[in-house]
Amino acid sequence: MIPAAAWLRVFAVLAAAVVVSPAAAQIPDDLSAAGTAEVTEVIDGDTVVLDDGSEVRLVGLQAPKLPLGRRGFQSWPLAGDSRDALARLVLDESVMLAYGGRRTDRHGRALAHLIRDRDHLWIQGAMLEAGMARVYSFADNRAAVPTMLDKERLARGGRRGIWALDHYAVRTPDQASEEIDSFQVVEGVVVAVRRLGNGRIFLNFGRDWRTTLSATIAPDAVALFDAADVDLRAVEGRPVRLRGWIYHHNGPSIDLTHPEQLEFPITPEWRP
Repeated sequence: MIPAAAWLRVFAVLAAAVVVSPAAAQIPDDLSAAGTAEVTEVIDGDTVVLDDGSEVRLVGLQAPKLPLGRRGFQSWPLAGDSRDALARLVLDESVMLAYGGRRTDRHGRALAHLIRDRDHLWIQGAMLEAGMARVYSFADNRAAVPTMLDKERLARGGRRGIWALDHYAVRTPDQASEEIDSFQVVEGVVVAVRRLGNGRIFLNFGRDWRTTLSATIAPDAVALFDAADVDLRAVEGRPVRLRGWIYHHNGPSIDLTHPEQLEFPITPEWRP
């Protein structure tokens, strides 16, 4: 059962979700505008319908999921609240679409950032600041992700929205190892870095990779880390934060396809 105090924090955040903060109104420079439209429907906390009938997936966000017709699917905590928070921000509003990477997904939805016309509010930033979504990025859509991670970090530190609930809490590697088939944010110390002859790199968070989480970086992804000046060999013995879907392949695993999935929390012991 969720403690009453946690719900009170959540309700306070939801009540404030429509307030525009100066930080949320700062639109990242690495986005390209591509027209405006009116939002006529909000499907969930990261998907809307425009007046031309097209759907937009708010790229870079993962809001709590609703069933949306999926039989047997249970709503994630605060899924309805996240949808309502997005509706308060954009429903019946004119918005500008902006892009920074791949523009459509396999379902034909636009992969766009939304900026509200009347006050230039960056919607992704507002949702993250309110704690109504997590950062969920891809190798072909990395624009603005560092800024989004900063906003998520502030919301998490303030236990806003989803971050007040254990369901979305940052996991340790041991905890994440038990969360197969789920998206998680994980913090832990890299025990060992291993590179295979084919160029694939593993970040191991325990001595036994068959039972404790390991992060896998494929050779093409290693090139992206190199281009971002991230020395994966140097993370051995260091605390890191990473995010992605946990799956089982010879042990609990998470794929790192781009550098923004890997953060370096500043601790008294290590400052990157």
